[in-house]
Amino acid sequence: MLFERPDDDTLYDALIARSADYEGQAYVCVKTTGIFCRLTCPARKPKRENTLFFDTIAACMHSGFRPCQRCKPLEQPGREPIVDELLAALDREPQLRWTEDELVRRGHDPSTVRRAFKRGLGMTFHDIVRYRRLGEAARQLADGARVIDAQLDAGYDSPSGFRTAFQRLVGKAPALSQNRELLFADWFETPLGPMVAVADQTHLHLLEFHDRKALPTELEALQKRVRSSVAIGRTPAIDQIAAEIRDYFEGRLTVFKTPLALGGTPFEKHVWAKLMEIPAGQTRAYGDLARDMERPEVVRAVGRANGANQLAIIVPCHRILGADGSLTGYGGGLWRKQWLLRHEEKISTQAKMEETV
Repeated sequence: MLFERPDDDTLYDALIARSADYEGQAYVCVKTTGIFCRLTCPARKPKRENTLFFDTIAACMHSGFRPCQRCKPLEQPGREPIVDELLAALDREPQLRWTEDELVRRGHDPSTVRRAFKRGLGMTFHDIVRYRRLGEAARQLADGARVIDAQLDAGYDSPSGFRTAFQRLVGKAPALSQNRELLFADWFETPLGPMVAVADQTHLHLLEFHDRKALPTELEALQKRVRSSVAIGRTPAIDQIAAEIRDYFEGRLTVFKTPLALGGTPFEKHVWAKLMEIPAGQTRAYGDLARDMERPEVVRAVGRANGANQLAIIVPCHRILGADGSLTGYGGGLWRKQWLLRHEEKISTQAKMEETV
């Protein structure tokens, strides 16, 4: 019989009792620490409202949580030795670039490694490497660190490497200007890595983290929509959003004044307007937005509109969680989403404290 996971209240009771009844069949994720554990973990127990439960390790890591160092949920008896061997090597050498060539150098066949990890943990070895790296980056950033070169520069070895990639990205844009005003693109650093901004002289058209996979497609679609081309350069709108984003990350601003050129369908614009009504420090679910629009039947369409947003942070799609409170997909990466939510919670808490003084 297939395992049918009990409800979350039952699993929380098992967590408090450190019961082994669901060992290997359910894991607890702690929102306040970003950690996931076995239900038998000896660590101090979280409050019920700060817990999420998932069936698999893969689901925990995909949701932005990293493994507990006390109960070590990645360690499981009875699986193929190559999995434990490589996990131990990853613990010893967390900063190593674990490429397929590196696996071959150590005498492993990459396809064999991939299959063994999928069977044992439900994800590949490289998935674990990536999630661990991003989880550590999020932890350091939450502690006040700045950009972490190897982890947050998406594999670029130096700032000049990113500049070259940026020029290549913008340079391959189609020439569609037809006597129309050019758009300009530039980038600026943030504590979460570079952001790319595209604007005309007065309005911001796009703001994305540099390593968003959809960015090249978004740039091409933007140029076709406005029937113009993108050149490298600055405009007053880019200067304004760069200054506002700096103030946002420094905790001085949560409402942006830069004029926006919102593309999209009327429905998408309606969703984005609802997103911008969510105060910093608060979150909503897709269903909440659908009900606010008085169209509870369009939850899936709301999700698609959320994913079509091209103005990261400004149109705060990061403030949307799953119906169960879990971190859902985010184009900039779940680790960034987690960081942004924690950052905004700190800003909101500080503002409330100042109001009471």
